[in-house]
Amino acid sequence: MRILVFGATGNVGRRVVTEALARGHEVTAVVRNPARVDEIPEGAKPRIGDAAKAAEVAALTAGQDVVITATRPAPGNEKDLVETTESLLTGLAESDARLLVVGGAGSLSVPDGNGTLVVDDPRFVPPAWRPIAQACTEQLEACRAATAIDWAYLSPPALLEPGTRTGRYCLGSNELLIDDEGRSAISMEDLAVALLDEAERPRHHRARFTVAS
Repeated sequence: MRILVFGATGNVGRRVVTEALARGHEVTAVVRNPARVDEIPEGAKPRIGDAAKAAEVAALTAGQDVVITATRPAPGNEKDLVETTESLLTGLAESDARLLVVGGAGSLSVPDGNGTLVVDDPRFVPPAWRPIAQACTEQLEACRAATAIDWAYLSPPALLEPGTRTGRYCLGSNELLIDDEGRSAISMEDLAVALLDEAERPRHHRARFTVAS
């Protein structure tokens, strides 16, 4: 399978590239800053490009089977996330590639929260995290408004950190997954496993899903 990853040197993107390579896929890793090309995992094809420019997206993704975006804006530029996602959706409109979006947990509902969203619950989203959580919520809405392409949006649990690849995870849809100890978490490595599982065996079409350990 031909897989292209935007944000390929980020915390999640780099692990997605590594997981895809380990499974034998042909991986193109896109970075915006040429100075970061050396950070791309060995075995991936490096490309320079900007996911926020629809014309570049169209050119870069030609002939790809799956496009994965794991981009994240710098603090203070959270609104760029929605604009970048809209650019990706526009750039892929004439393509047959699926778009898999590594999104946020903010738009998930809190279990037994009477409809409360994670973004509005300070137990899961402290004030410092609210701007990016709100941006991710708007990012999902941008995807839901897109009807020209086949997309899937992966919401992580409340806590997403570097860790161990176990290859195991629980799968959900629109509600935050919490274990018996009240913890909602997954390693970035296992998030990459879930994302590649979806790439290889599509289960979600124009829909959001979530995972947790």
